[in-house]
Amino acid sequence: MIKEAIATGATVEEAKENACKELGVETFDDRIDFEILEMQSKKVLGIFGGHPARVKVTLRRTPVEAAETFIRDIVAGMGLEDITVSAKLDENNAINIDIEGEDVGYIIGRRGETLDALQYLSCLAANRVDSSYSRVVINTGDYREKREKTLESLGRRLAIKAAKTGRQSSLEPMNPYERRIIHTAVQKVNGATSWSEGENMNRHVVIGPDGKAKENRSRNNNRGRGGKKPYGNKRSSSRPPQKPADPNRKPLNEGGTTGLYGRIDK
Repeated sequence: MIKEAIATGATVEEAKENACKELGVETFDDRIDFEILEMQSKKVLGIFGGHPARVKVTLRRTPVEAAETFIRDIVAGMGLEDITVSAKLDENNAINIDIEGEDVGYIIGRRGETLDALQYLSCLAANRVDSSYSRVVINTGDYREKREKTLESLGRRLAIKAAKTGRQSSLEPMNPYERRIIHTAVQKVNGATSWSEGENMNRHVVIGPDGKAKENRSRNNNRGRGGKKPYGNKRSSSRPPQKPADPNRKPLNEGGTTGLYGRIDK
């Protein structure tokens, strides 16, 4: 798309409209800036002199275009061929950039370090366009999805190990996004917890046993059902045991001279 156009017209407004038509935008588009290069002048006596107005219209790049252009320039500077770059804005106002090609391994780098660096720099380029903030996510060959599954599996495996053995495990330095994936995976495992240590580029995740969960298990083991204390061998009542009934004793209303309702004279 052309970013700049110079046009003439009988008036300044007409010149502006002509320039916008060349750019393929409307005159009310808030992305355009226009500059009057020359005001129109009338002919003297309707015969001599006079000239039309001349206006320059510049179309400002959007954050999406700025991020995409930045990545294209980097890829060209790296000498990589057969690489396609496409960018679009999603519903969450995030700029998604997809990079495809045979040499995408050079763009990913070791453990995604080069890809993360490009993502950070392209975010700076995108947010220099205007005052709004747009998050940039660069993906290539579904690398992000595969990396996320790998980190989730790693976090869960080390969390289970920490809950069983009571030992801590320190992971390699990661960016905030990857650390968040690890923390989320560990939270799903009972008896394990995680936290971050280190500063700047050395910040990493540590996974260890959850002390609070251990205390709760110990407390529940000392209680019976429903958290109540188990019954012991001692009787819960101080009431003495009753003597066994006399097998030779007859009921009051059977036999004898006195019935249940008193003496009956015949």
